[in-house]
Amino acid sequence: MTNPNNATISTVHTAEFTSGHALQIPTLRILNDDGTIYEGATAPELSKELALKMYNTMTFIRVLDERMLAAQRQGRISFYMQCLGEEAATIGSAAALDDADMIMAQYREQGALRYRGFTLEQFMNQLFSNEKDLGKGRQMPVHYGSKDIHYMTISSPLATQIPQAAGYAYAQKLRGLKNVTICYFGEGAASEGDFHAGLNMAAVHKAPVLFFCRNNGYAISTPANEQFKGDGIACRGVGYGMKSIRVDGADILAVYQATKMARDYALATNEPVLIESMAYRLGAHSSSDDPTGYRSKEEEEKWRKVDPIARFRAYLVAKGWLDEDADKASLDALRQEILDALKVAEKIQKPALEELFNDVYAEPIPELQRQYEALKEHIRKYPDAYPITSGRI
Repeated sequence: MTNPNNATISTVHTAEFTSGHALQIPTLRILNDDGTIYEGATAPELSKELALKMYNTMTFIRVLDERMLAAQRQGRISFYMQCLGEEAATIGSAAALDDADMIMAQYREQGALRYRGFTLEQFMNQLFSNEKDLGKGRQMPVHYGSKDIHYMTISSPLATQIPQAAGYAYAQKLRGLKNVTICYFGEGAASEGDFHAGLNMAAVHKAPVLFFCRNNGYAISTPANEQFKGDGIACRGVGYGMKSIRVDGADILAVYQATKMARDYALATNEPVLIESMAYRLGAHSSSDDPTGYRSKEEEEKWRKVDPIARFRAYLVAKGWLDEDADKASLDALRQEILDALKVAEKIQKPALEELFNDVYAEPIPELQRQYEALKEHIRKYPDAYPITSGRI
């Protein structure tokens, strides 16, 4: 029936509720915990080269996260956030994209960034906010961005990237580009108003955007069962009239397959898709968080047994694509390479003082120039309070 309400009119004559749990979405899983393929499942077609690139990116991020959290604890960087336990979600999804697809991340998607080709040196320069940092030292650590590899610079406020992604993907459609935008966020961000505005906009205006929700169980310290009462996040996409799929976020083959299918659909129809990744945040929310205050060691150990890297490693070894001894030697070499890069980056000078004022206007206005001169005078007056900067002005 055609009606101005844009809703299905199916008439009944006795009042009854529709249950809040009437829609239950299944979870796609291809890899068993031991790395074998589930009976009845079909693994996506991956070349050995692609599979090893995905695996090597996972191990790189794992080692980088371990080393840089330790560096934060040593006082060498100010802040850090790990991807521990969610490597398959971010890397498996990135591998299913075209290199020219736009990535709009939250702050735990360094795996997608590395998969695109962000170098070890670029990671370190950003984390140390030195003068070689692409962001000119203006961002917190882990707030990466790279125009060259289509990775939008991260913004700390939750969910702002969601409506931005809808708009960016809509522009891709208007320009006739054969690309999509993928937008990552956590289930905590799905509680923000921007989530609802962004999904509704994308659905109504038919924007080719993949909304990728990393449901890792906790919004900092708030467990999912205290955030929402519905069946996860995927069911919300149905409420906005878009295709939705839920996937095991520790199964890189399932994530790859789901994302590839979603991308193909978005391009063919110019419509959005909501993907919900079900994983577990094995680490703390950030270096500022202590998870012992809100979850048990027993809970963490349970989830460590379904480590996404161990699962994919077992799959690759069984296929004869990965040698375990060579893999161990490669990891040892990687740890040293990352440590060496850290030592180089921390010795590079911080950005020049004028970078605080550049890129605001094409030509600095008089008021900015006055502020700059006043700041220099202040630093000259109190040089001991600004040991990094005082000797450079």
